[in-house]
Amino acid sequence: MEQSRAILLRKYPWSETSLIVSWLTENLGAIRTTARSARKPTSAFAGKLDLFFLADISFAPSRKGGDLHELREVTVTTPFDAARAGGAGLYMAAYFTELSGHCAPSMHPAAEIFDLLSRGLNFLQNKPATEAALHHFEREMARILGVHDPRGLVGAQEGLASLGGGILRTRAAALRFFH
Repeated sequence: MEQSRAILLRKYPWSETSLIVSWLTENLGAIRTTARSARKPTSAFAGKLDLFFLADISFAPSRKGGDLHELREVTVTTPFDAARAGGAGLYMAAYFTELSGHCAPSMHPAAEIFDLLSRGLNFLQNKPATEAALHHFEREMARILGVHDPRGLVGAQEGLASLGGGILRTRAAALRFFH
């Protein structure tokens, strides 16, 4: 059994009653878990699997050596209140989580990325979303990943795009609130 603090990045149906949940964990990077029966109203996971929630999770690693593990337990420590974040904050949270999930290694420690995302989501819960906050998050991610140019000749956005995958679509959605 593995345990970690984790932030829920995304979830999607796996079957009529189950979900696949993507997490950014503090000590295991990006992981995916199955949450069996999570879509049932009586599930032990009811109310615990919402986007951007910070939680303590435990899961059983895949027995076949794959990347899909079985979620066993979730204890929410910090829920994310979309109403407090507002529209711009919600889109920015989506961008922060997508970028973090894209940049974090799978099943390898990613404590700095986890900490950055945690601080970013906390900021969006307590202050209005700003374009400056988005650029700060990108600069910090670029620094963590070693693609930051301290001389400023290459912007954080370009450095992050150089890692592959280009610029994420959720970035444009977040920025539209500021232009």
